[in-house]
Amino acid sequence: MPVYNAACDVNKPQKGHRLADIPAHDPFVLTDSRTGVYYLYTGGAPRLNGMERYGVITYKSTNLSEWEGPYVVFTVPDGVWAHPQHGAWAPEVHEYNGCYYLFVTLHNNDRRLEGEPVNGFSKHWRGTVISVSDSPEGPFRLLKEDAHVLPETMMTLDGTLYVEDGSPWMVFCHEWIQTIDGTIEGVRLKDDLSEAVGDPIRLFNASEAPWKNEDVLPDDNIRVYVTDGCQLYRTSGDSLIMLWSSYQSGSYVQTIARSKTGKLEGPWEQLPPLVKEDSGHGMLFRTFEGTWMLILHQPFKMPESRCKLYEMEDTGASFKIVKAREDLQGA
Repeated sequence: MPVYNAACDVNKPQKGHRLADIPAHDPFVLTDSRTGVYYLYTGGAPRLNGMERYGVITYKSTNLSEWEGPYVVFTVPDGVWAHPQHGAWAPEVHEYNGCYYLFVTLHNNDRRLEGEPVNGFSKHWRGTVISVSDSPEGPFRLLKEDAHVLPETMMTLDGTLYVEDGSPWMVFCHEWIQTIDGTIEGVRLKDDLSEAVGDPIRLFNASEAPWKNEDVLPDDNIRVYVTDGCQLYRTSGDSLIMLWSSYQSGSYVQTIARSKTGKLEGPWEQLPPLVKEDSGHGMLFRTFEGTWMLILHQPFKMPESRCKLYEMEDTGASFKIVKAREDLQGA
């Protein structure tokens, strides 16, 4: 059982939290121009947050230094394929066509897929679902009760929204447990985001990174290649950039790729990692003053994991770190 932390308790939301106080994994920040509020989303759990079931929580701030919360914006409902006690990963909220859409990865460990476990990890139902709300504070409701964007036989995770030439896409990771060499793929969505249109396209494999990124796991001693946390951005020079996470020499890293054509289908070239030392699953956002910021989690393990902020520069061709914003951590 985690030690009680007032910054975690959804039954007692409070003001004045610093990032150093808040256990968080796979952080995502929405800058809501309508209200001048930053919303920080992360997964919510019964043991850590006092919830009855898994879901998504948010903290809100006007200055990135002090945060109020946590508030529950989504819980896994009954009557769907996902199990409400089996997790909610990598939540992110996008404003799209006048509404707010939550992408979150859900699970059902009891619904097994064919194939033997890999290094002790079983194959089971896992997939990103999409929910909608009129407010970034929720509550979010599933667009469809049968909720998978892609078939339940695919172990997909970390889905994100990307719009190209007016068409919405879900870009996602295909789980290494199923593929051994994890991939990042994209599938076009209907304009209302309610379901996929056509088959996914593969963007790249994790093993395409030029640096040593295999992760040797115990038991079977199989070399696997991990893809996590894909996010897409357009630079001032019209380069299409993707953040994603993997491993380098056994340590979680935040890395980056660039489309050679400026289009989603690529081909993609892999650039050197941005942040090492057990850091990753980051995303970029712009402050209300226009500064680019990177937020990620470090270390990987919960509940020790905390959000880290870095000031970034848009170079036109890519993004680079200017400095760590330790003044916003509150440690």
